[in-house]
Amino acid sequence: MTQANEWLKVESLDLEAQGVAHDAEGKVVFIEGALPGEEVQVAVTRRKNNWEQARVVALRKESSQRVVPRCVHFGVCGGCKMQHFHISAQVAVKQRVLEDNLWHLGKVRPETILRPIEGPTWGYRFRARLSVRMVPKKGGVLVGFHERKSSYVADMTSCQVLPPHVSAMLVPLRHLISSMDRPDRLPQIEVAVGEHDEGRATALVLRHLEPLSEADIARLRRFAEEHGVQWWLQPKGPDSIHRLDEGGPVLAYSLPEFDVRMPFRPTDFTQVNHHINRMLVGRAVRLLDPQPHERVIDWFCGLGNFTLPIARRARQVLGVEGSEALVQRSQDNARLNRLEARTSFEARNLFELEPQDLLRYGSADKWLVDPPREGAFALAKALADVHQQGGLSGGLSGWQAPRRIVYVSCNPATLARDAGLLVHQAGYTCVAAGAVNMFPHTAHVESIAVFERR
Repeated sequence: MTQANEWLKVESLDLEAQGVAHDAEGKVVFIEGALPGEEVQVAVTRRKNNWEQARVVALRKESSQRVVPRCVHFGVCGGCKMQHFHISAQVAVKQRVLEDNLWHLGKVRPETILRPIEGPTWGYRFRARLSVRMVPKKGGVLVGFHERKSSYVADMTSCQVLPPHVSAMLVPLRHLISSMDRPDRLPQIEVAVGEHDEGRATALVLRHLEPLSEADIARLRRFAEEHGVQWWLQPKGPDSIHRLDEGGPVLAYSLPEFDVRMPFRPTDFTQVNHHINRMLVGRAVRLLDPQPHERVIDWFCGLGNFTLPIARRARQVLGVEGSEALVQRSQDNARLNRLEARTSFEARNLFELEPQDLLRYGSADKWLVDPPREGAFALAKALADVHQQGGLSGGLSGWQAPRRIVYVSCNPATLARDAGLLVHQAGYTCVAAGAVNMFPHTAHVESIAVFERR
């Protein structure tokens, strides 16, 4: 058991940005707020047989990478956990997390470590889900992110990772919700910032559990006019969202390198960091290196974030996604960008793929894989089964595995699992991998990896 007067040396950071140390008895101690190389005394907040959680109460040796957090709400708000860590050190830790996961979970070592993709570290978050709570003890309505390790909403008046104009709306939003008829029935506001021909467009999606009164509608319209935003209303599930008033700019983001413009709805999945997304798409397409005579499959294609840029280079691209609605939106985006002749889209549950499904989709020279946090296990397993069974006794005799796969990941653990299948059972080599700092100041690790069949 860790003693109150015991000095612990912090060895590393875990995936939750907690310092990791061992006490005198060898027990692992996870320490909130501690950085690698520091010597600290702690107060234990939770004890288990094999580990403890604690917080720093004294610091004897400080890390050279410790910085003063920029946000006044750091330590209370759960949105950012690493603001006290220099940004270059954050990126280095994320790269190490990626490499450690690939090796320890997948027994895979990339031949080349790619330089991490980095970009703006403040004001980058163009999408966010803000919780709304009526808390009389704190003066009324709170609008913001949850407190760290809590379901309570942080008492926020600003946010350094939101665009400045959105951060400046946090207090006005509190006043707006407080003035409405039933503030206790308005649990959430989603924010989405996009581009349009004249500059920036900002949408706010208000979740309301009861119908809004005419007076409330008038309040929302006044707020929209004053702050230059558009309101969307969500009375039920995500499919129920609709514009309060028609007209005004359409939300979109652009990929200038590929002359692609992507309209989206405020609740669509798009990357929160548009600058990093542009860099990520550019690197993915360069690593994939599609040629004018090649066919490519984009698994988990979403709105066409990778499909359409690849189609600027390849002969044909098939985008596969789990939702009929998303497939329709992808087709619309292809038409908008005049790429319908080079693209096709299909809806399919990609978590239930079988080896025979690969035959139906046909051979492709290359694959782009961009799954959610659950990863692409079924796809990797189907590919591994085909390789292991020699084409399923001739059933796939005319089918050829892709020569190259570029895998974009938002979870290093599931990437490592799938990489292990691709390398050890499907005949691929991991030729490169690198981290992507999509969410600065958080412990979230995005990455990209390249696999080749030789």
